[in-house]
Amino acid sequence: MTSVAGWIAACASLSGCARRSAPTLSLFGAYFPIWILCGIIGIGAGLATRLALVAGGLSEAIPAQLLLCVAVGVIAASLAWFWLGQ
Repeated sequence: MTSVAGWIAACASLSGCARRSAPTLSLFGAYFPIWILCGIIGIGAGLATRLALVAGGLSEAIPAQLLLCVAVGVIAASLAWFWLGQ
């Protein structure tokens, strides 16, 4: 890591350590990690996508349903993290 790009990459990777604490949400007097909430939101979005595919009759037409449901879940969890994680 003697090059300038190596030092920049090392400093950029440590910038996440500058926060004083992990993002949390106060629920019922206890601190709840936001990443768990984002995971629950992602799982819910994936399940809702699966239910919508079955209810709409598209479960037979779409070949990669697992990939689609996982992608929707990851997108929903990422958007929740960007919105809640500030």
